Amino acid sequence: MNDKQHQIIKDAIKAIYDRTFFSQYPEHPSSNIYGDTADADGRNWFKEQIGKKFDELYCESAKQWQGYEESPYLQESLDITYPVFTPEQLISNGTEVFESWRKTSIDERAAILINSLESLKDRFFQIAYATMHTTGQGYMMAFQASGPHAADRALEAIAAGYEEVNRFPKKAFWDKPMGKFNLQLNKEWRAVPKGISLVVGCSTFPTWNSIPGLYASLITGNPVIVKPHPGAVLPIAIVVAELQRALSDAGQDPRVVQLAIDSLNAPITVQLAQHTDVKLIDYTGNSEFGDYLEGLKGKTVFTEKTGVNSVILHSTDQADKMISNLAFSICLYSGQMCTAPQNIFISKDGIDTPNGKIGFEEIANKFVQQINGLVDNPKAGPFVLGAIQNKNTCERIERSENLSGKVLLKSRSIENPMFKNARTSTPVLLEVESDQMEVFSKELFGPIALLIKTESVEQSVELARELAEQHGAISCGAYCMDEAMKEFIFDQMSLAATPVSFNLMTGVYVNQHAGFSDFHVTGGNPAGNASFTNPEFVIKRFTWVGKREPAVSGE
Repeated sequence: MNDKQHQIIKDAIKAIYDRTFFSQYPEHPSSNIYGDTADADGRNWFKEQIGKKFDELYCESAKQWQGYEESPYLQESLDITYPVFTPEQLISNGTEVFESWRKTSIDERAAILINSLESLKDRFFQIAYATMHTTGQGYMMAFQASGPHAADRALEAIAAGYEEVNRFPKKAFWDKPMGKFNLQLNKEWRAVPKGISLVVGCSTFPTWNSIPGLYASLITGNPVIVKPHPGAVLPIAIVVAELQRALSDAGQDPRVVQLAIDSLNAPITVQLAQHTDVKLIDYTGNSEFGDYLEGLKGKTVFTEKTGVNSVILHSTDQADKMISNLAFSICLYSGQMCTAPQNIFISKDGIDTPNGKIGFEEIANKFVQQINGLVDNPKAGPFVLGAIQNKNTCERIERSENLSGKVLLKSRSIENPMFKNARTSTPVLLEVESDQMEVFSKELFGPIALLIKTESVEQSVELARELAEQHGAISCGAYCMDEAMKEFIFDQMSLAATPVSFNLMTGVYVNQHAGFSDFHVTGGNPAGNASFTNPEFVIKRFTWVGKREPAVSGE
């Protein structure tokens, strides 16, 4: 590891312990940082990739070339194809490289992985356009989340793994006094990787959600098979290509990381997951399949599944800013985020402010006004909403307007000035009574928000906690000026293993989790069994194994 790589690791480890702001990769797509032509070059690269083979990957003995991605902005096939390998080929390749990769020193592994991120930095704009046209994210989110933020999360996993593998000494001389003589042993320990790792990606965040597990397995010595969602391959394919290039440049076998391509009609995830040589599985997606994976014997599984995220309104001294912040959170990427707020609990008596109560109806009207104001702003609405990744989400939005409750705001399509055919949907807003648990007790993925009228703030907290405990939650927002009530809300939600963001107004939203500071998913409720990046996220990927033998006299 050279001086630059060592300093990057050192800074990242410090950031993990400090939990303050740290970023190795700047999040703003500024020409001063990335170059005057970086954006145009990335856009042109993406346009040139359409209709072609993505030929940067290891493709020796590829069975064929396939691809099934469609742009939510163009609503046309991208016709980009990737090398296809059978599950048997992928497993065989992973088995062949396991020995060499597990015996590669932790310093060399770290150097290779850091090199891949440093090279990836030059491709953030390519990744941004690839993400836009596979997931429907707006440009700024696509750049930040799939580029710098994902790279920071990868570095976080590298640093955490590096720290844990180096936590204990590799050797020790054990000397136990026994009176007239001493018992003396030479001891040695190894961090032994578990085997092939399978990373199963999702369609909405193909890099940010997949990269932590990918890099955590690699730094701890496990070869990885990346199985992306068939509808969002290109962003993570770029990452895999840079990893394979960094491996090859270091004299390693590029098959240490492989991309597994399948289709919705002929999926291979189950076949890979059930194989005895696959020991680790990282998964992001629906709870039903996540539960199945967690039940597989002989596997160490890390999941992020579906959840029901709540917001609790108690009191505020800036009502308009509060509702503006929440309206933005609801609209951001059309609610297609695992951290997006869905259930907003409001007491029937309204909320407290320094100027008196604001009633439920007034709050509801403010939400309608703020959401409409945002989505109808031609300079903001289309770019905050982005596009709908999956047509099934559009159907869910339509069905949501028939749920029991009062429709306060119907969904509609708006025109994106850059993409006339973009698949767009503005948020649905419903008013629901607190006894209608059948309506709000499940995740309604997409731009769907419910204003739930409760008897009191205590009932709001009780319902939010119950939902998190029974159905999972990844985020929770709360607005409260009373310190005792804030403590009550935080304490109750902590028992449901759900972090709380209080009184967010400008610039920070409940949807956002920061690398090196926020633990994304706690692993303590049904929304997932893992948290990146905490120590457990890396130490479960290897096993400490020791040997000991009597010391030779004179040692």
